[in-house]
Amino acid sequence: MSAQYDGGARNDDSRGQGVNAGGNWKVFDSEDRMTAAKRVTFELVSDNNSREDRYARSKIEIFCENGKYKGSEFTPSLRLAPPNRPGIWGQPQMEVMVRVDSHHDYHGWNWNGRFLAMDKNTTRELLGAQIFRVEFGARDGAEIAEFSPAGLDLARVSHACGLSPKKP
Repeated sequence: MSAQYDGGARNDDSRGQGVNAGGNWKVFDSEDRMTAAKRVTFELVSDNNSREDRYARSKIEIFCENGKYKGSEFTPSLRLAPPNRPGIWGQPQMEVMVRVDSHHDYHGWNWNGRFLAMDKNTTRELLGAQIFRVEFGARDGAEIAEFSPAGLDLARVSHACGLSPKKP
């Protein structure tokens, strides 16, 4: 399991609108004004809308800083159910089912009420996938977010995060 990354570019107003990083991905570049750390965030928005709001879509963000991976987040388009298991150190987690192409597996992702912190191995599997789906607990039952991650510029991810794709 990966620790949650709380100091990412998601809180940085200077990150701008982002540019296409290949396929359905956007990339946001920013620099910390105090430390001059180079931050890069890759964002993928789901193909489907939520049951609750036909305009809302889930998203996945990958946070990198100074050429190193810092963390990944799955932010659903609707309110998460409460955590359903404890993590190794007692932190709240939600067990999710993840489909990567034709393979599926269960993962415990750290829960904070608004998003789930993804583990690094799942993030690496996402990078090389054609199909990526996450079944998670929502307030009104199970929900599936569907993503099409193909087309991402993997050289850019490697340079910004030091990550490479991994087969499940």
